[in-house]
Amino acid sequence: MSPNNRPARQRQTLSVFRRRATLRRSFGLLSDFKYEQTRPDIFYGHLAEDTVGLIRDIYAGVRGAGQDSGQEARQTEDQSEPLRGTKILDVGGGPGYFGVAFDKAGADYYTCEPDVGEMAAAGIKLQTSVRGSGLDLPFLSDAFDITYSSNVAEHVPDPWRMADEMLRVTKPGGVMIYSYTVWLGPFGGHETGLWQHYVGGEFAARRYEKKKGKPPKNRWGESLFNVSAAAGLEYARKVHGESAELVAAFPRYHPWWAWWMVRVPRLREFAVSNLVLVFQKR
Repeated sequence: MSPNNRPARQRQTLSVFRRRATLRRSFGLLSDFKYEQTRPDIFYGHLAEDTVGLIRDIYAGVRGAGQDSGQEARQTEDQSEPLRGTKILDVGGGPGYFGVAFDKAGADYYTCEPDVGEMAAAGIKLQTSVRGSGLDLPFLSDAFDITYSSNVAEHVPDPWRMADEMLRVTKPGGVMIYSYTVWLGPFGGHETGLWQHYVGGEFAARRYEKKKGKPPKNRWGESLFNVSAAAGLEYARKVHGESAELVAAFPRYHPWWAWWMVRVPRLREFAVSNLVLVFQKR
């Protein structure tokens, strides 16, 4: 696809999701962050429902991107449940909340998670939960209609190797959705605070341990890394036209009228918070 056609393709890809990307949704998701450590059932339950809606809309948008208008793309979604019967891989799916939500949507859901403790944390048992690393996915190539990862890239030392692996196991014509927390955004430090990571990741970790009397779940340099928006867009440029086509890049938790921030260097590092890259495999 030529550079001149990319903005139109992005608009078409996000045409279905746009109606969901409201300020009310943004505030609702933001208010749930306070429950991440104390009430994970609330935090992950709501996030899982939102994630299903996000992927359903994006998948419907990609399938309708060859049509002439957002209205026709919405009609495509209304004709049938886009996720019903689709084979989905969630890399780093965690304790099972996402599996329950995708099952309700009729998807054939699989998750790959390296941490046994994380998999069992909520007591949810999934028959399609596989223990393994996102850096070396234990699946055959071209196996899934949709591969997805949410807030995992910042927890692995080589996030772009994981992205390559996700593309490998995606079917030709399938969709890969890569969503991650930008380090310089307000939530880059995760539970260690809204500003402390700007001083430094190690400083934020030590300060958290001093205040809470225990080390943070996400330890800088071990299970939390500096991943920028620029690095994600550079990766997208690298694979675009070779193994996949970048069909959308937008801030996950922002209302639609703030999506333009992704296009502004430097500003996007601080304002985007969570970057979503959507690829369609060639």
